[in-house]
Amino acid sequence: MLAMTDAAAEAIGALTSQDGQDAAGLRFAVREETDEGAQLALSIATAPEDGDQVLGTEGGARVFLEPQAAMFLDDKVLDIQQDDQGQLNFAVMQQAEEAEESQG
Repeated sequence: MLAMTDAAAEAIGALTSQDGQDAAGLRFAVREETDEGAQLALSIATAPEDGDQVLGTEGGARVFLEPQAAMFLDDKVLDIQQDDQGQLNFAVMQQAEEAEESQG
């Protein structure tokens, strides 16, 4: 399941609360699938679409994952990174391996 850093959750909460809609969230959908992975489309959605996986945080940030995007992002972490111009961008990274798995 997609994980979110606290910074990403804060950014999502700030983006979606601008519309004044409590149920709004950040929606991920696969735009195009390539050999290297998938190009994702991000949008602010007032509600999840049929079949979307819904993730939420205690702070109220909500993420809607279109089924194909949910499969692609299953082992990823959503974070925020700053570029050279100081703009904040969402970044999708691989989740770290759980230490517990190797202790089996």
